[in-house]
Amino acid sequence: MSGLAEFGFRAGWKVVQWLPESVAIRLFHAGADRATKKRGKGVERLRANLRRVKPHLSEEEMDALVKQGMRSYARYWSDTFRLHTRTPEEHRRRFRFDRVEDLAREATSGNGVILALPHGGNWEAAGAWAVANGWKLITVAERLKPEGVYQQFLAFRRALGMEIIPTSGSDRSPLDLLAEKLNDGYIVPLLADRDLSKRGIDVTFFGGRAKMPGGPALLAVRTGAPLYVVQMWNDPDGTAHGRLVGPIPVPDQGTLDEKVRFLTQQIADRLAKGIAEHPEDWHMLQRVWVDEPAQAMA
Repeated sequence: MSGLAEFGFRAGWKVVQWLPESVAIRLFHAGADRATKKRGKGVERLRANLRRVKPHLSEEEMDALVKQGMRSYARYWSDTFRLHTRTPEEHRRRFRFDRVEDLAREATSGNGVILALPHGGNWEAAGAWAVANGWKLITVAERLKPEGVYQQFLAFRRALGMEIIPTSGSDRSPLDLLAEKLNDGYIVPLLADRDLSKRGIDVTFFGGRAKMPGGPALLAVRTGAPLYVVQMWNDPDGTAHGRLVGPIPVPDQGTLDEKVRFLTQQIADRLAKGIAEHPEDWHMLQRVWVDEPAQAMA
């Protein structure tokens, strides 16, 4: 299975770039529709997550939302497999960003900036857009298995101009490395709506208990770099869109732990607002909440 997964990703990057974009999108949407009908583990997890976001939808309305969500997720992959073929001008044109002037000011101030993002819209396109604007960007990448798939993603992101730190396997901690880069004036975008470390911070998220990574908040407290949330979605024409929210002020009082917990909750609240506005573009096919009944924890 590992070899098959690696082959699938290689094929995606090699084949999709040669298809007309409209054809690729139709093929990926058809695949998403088939997956939705089969109602496999990932689809059912997306449904359960979206039920938290939109608890009052009827079953028919939820069916339609899940179908939209799976199509949006397929669109993410279709577009991602083509990103490396686009010119810097195309990256700038095909990503929309609200408050771009504010981000540009932060990105060129020399002080660095922390951006907390959801798994929404197309965060890969957001990174490519930032680099195309001439800004220095570094982020952390989950160490995927098999190793070949991780190396493909690493090469892909670096080819777009992003600097990448793995979540594990380095001599120094990712937070220490990111803190240094912030001091050098880098943009540091971090996916912040799902904890991968098992050391996450408890937050209230859509009325339930979830864990989210404390890294963005800890970096803000340690370095003094401004902390923003970026809400992400796709416009009706399929163009990825981002909105800058913040900055979130670091509290003057309290222990380090109290400050990190407060800021992480502030991040969660702002992420939730964006997700509620565009739930179909939240690509969360993994468990988020830790207060679910045992039978729903798969």
